[in-house]
Amino acid sequence: MQPGTNDAMTVSENAAAKAVELLSSSGKPDAALRVFVKSGGCSGYQYGMAIDDRRLEGDREFESGGVRLVVDPRSWPLLKGSQVDYVETLMGGGFQVVNPNATSSCGCGHSFRTDGAEAPDGEGASACGS
Repeated sequence: MQPGTNDAMTVSENAAAKAVELLSSSGKPDAALRVFVKSGGCSGYQYGMAIDDRRLEGDREFESGGVRLVVDPRSWPLLKGSQVDYVETLMGGGFQVVNPNATSSCGCGHSFRTDGAEAPDGEGASACGS
């Protein structure tokens, strides 16, 4: 499935393999990968991810590649149709979000901007990669 093709959030094969490994080692039977957006970064928004066994009011849950994804209601409009991927580079590996809603992103891949969308409440701007 290509990112942006529906109202769900998905994970790539590489991300699923890594996430399943991390989730199973968390020791939390209801653990999911929480994906969120906060204001900051050099482009206006920053992606965040955490292993979380809580479900909060308004959360959206998705199952993709054997991985449970959870997104809060304020982050969802900015993440709708996105795909979580895992890439290995010479500098190491990490999760990244392939986001069809981003109109531009910073070189580090952790920060993005959308036209016409308000930033969610957060800690404010921070440098790229922080």
